[in-house]
Amino acid sequence: MNDNTNSNEARQVDSVYYSLNDEGSYDKVSFDFLTQHNEQRANEIRLANSKLAVDLTEMQDQATELIIANKELAYQIAEKADRAAELLLANIEKDFQNNEKAKRAAELIIANKELAYQIAEKADRASELIIANKELARQIVEKANRAAQLLLINNELAFQLSEKALREAELVVTNKKLSLQNEKILFIGYHDNLTGLHNRRYYEETLLKLDKAANLPISIVMGDVNGLKLINDSFGHQVGDEIVKRVAKVIKKKIRPNDIAARLGGGDFVMIMPKTTNAEADKIISNIKSQLLKEKVGTIGVSVSFGCETKVSKFENIQKVLTETENFLFRNKLHESSSMRNQTINLIMNTLFEKDDRERLRSQSVSSLCEAIAINMDLEKNIVDQVKIAGLMHNIGKIGISKDILNNSSQLTPAEWIEFKKHPEIAYRILSSVDEFSEIANYVLQHQETWDGKGYPKGLKGEEISLQARIIAVADTYDTLTSDRYYRMEFSEDEAVEDIKRCSGKQFDPAVTRVFVEKVLGKKWD
Repeated sequence: MNDNTNSNEARQVDSVYYSLNDEGSYDKVSFDFLTQHNEQRANEIRLANSKLAVDLTEMQDQATELIIANKELAYQIAEKADRAAELLLANIEKDFQNNEKAKRAAELIIANKELAYQIAEKADRASELIIANKELARQIVEKANRAAQLLLINNELAFQLSEKALREAELVVTNKKLSLQNEKILFIGYHDNLTGLHNRRYYEETLLKLDKAANLPISIVMGDVNGLKLINDSFGHQVGDEIVKRVAKVIKKKIRPNDIAARLGGGDFVMIMPKTTNAEADKIISNIKSQLLKEKVGTIGVSVSFGCETKVSKFENIQKVLTETENFLFRNKLHESSSMRNQTINLIMNTLFEKDDRERLRSQSVSSLCEAIAINMDLEKNIVDQVKIAGLMHNIGKIGISKDILNNSSQLTPAEWIEFKKHPEIAYRILSSVDEFSEIANYVLQHQETWDGKGYPKGLKGEEISLQARIIAVADTYDTLTSDRYYRMEFSEDEAVEDIKRCSGKQFDPAVTRVFVEKVLGKKWD
């Protein structure tokens, strides 16, 4: 135990005891006091030693623990030393790495500066790139606009090319059509549309070309269909056209390959026969006529008059040859045409009667009544004959009226009535084409005129109307009244007489009416 103590602790110096006072200096003390004090101190020491023994035991335990702890600590220190060595190595490595890092940091600083420079460069480049991109974007937009425009242009071009292709295709078709049309026009220009023969233009041009000494003798043949106008007026132009086509077909069949046949118009034909004598031409005409005799259109025969002349010398004028050909044709036609017209009129009458057998009986009845009136009026025999024939033919014009109108059982419409009223004019055209019927044609034309001027077709009145026509009017009306019609029952004789008397001075000539009633029918007027 340490002898140094705190305050009040005794101290022996050179057998003199001194006591440390409270002020830090030593005071002299007595021995008893010291003995007492020592005993006290010994007790305290014993107590302290006991306590110390305890403490030593504890300390031993603690020392043991401390040894163990020291061992542990030594182990830990050894571990720490290892760790320190490792740490030292690590530190050395770290220092090395730090140095390396420092170098790398220096390099990185340089690299960062370079990077910063590059970033700045990149920023500049980026700015430039932004500007370039904006420019590129503008150019792209511009290019897109150009592309859109180009697309539109290409589409338009494609459309135009397509249109052009279509136009070219159409043009090809059009050119083909035009070529065909040109051929057709050329054909039409030199051919007759109805018959397919050459036309007047081709004939005239060809005649000038063939009028050469090398083609002598040249025979010219002209033909004219007999009674064609009469047939057209009576049976219609369709029948007349069919006759013309039949004639053309026969001519085309009978002429030779080098002969030229043309239709001049109507029923007129001409043939140019190079290197052909008059006798050879006559033989060809004979063959044509023989074939025509076999031709018929319905019940109508086909008759053609021909004339022929031949140029045998180069000094002859071809126009003079043509004139002589026409003269021969005219002379032949005078005989043949009259005969044909008579045949045609007979055919017309027969055709009319075939349409309706009652028309035959009526025509015969009207003819007989006309003859009786004329006789009782003491007219000359030739007038009696004329009015008798006129009475027979007075309805010949109905050949040109539709059968539907003629057989209509109801009242005619205004249009049908206008059509029906044409029959006197049709009859006139038919009959006037034959010389011997020319006067009769006038009587038939006027037979629907009335005494008061309200008839048709010209509205003649009184004695402006021929006597023959006035007679036909009375006879025709009486026969109509006493005949059974589609649209009404027939009148009795007395009823018909009363109706005619009532119309005397209005529709009929009073003198003719009185003769008819009193002398022909034997009835009293009053």
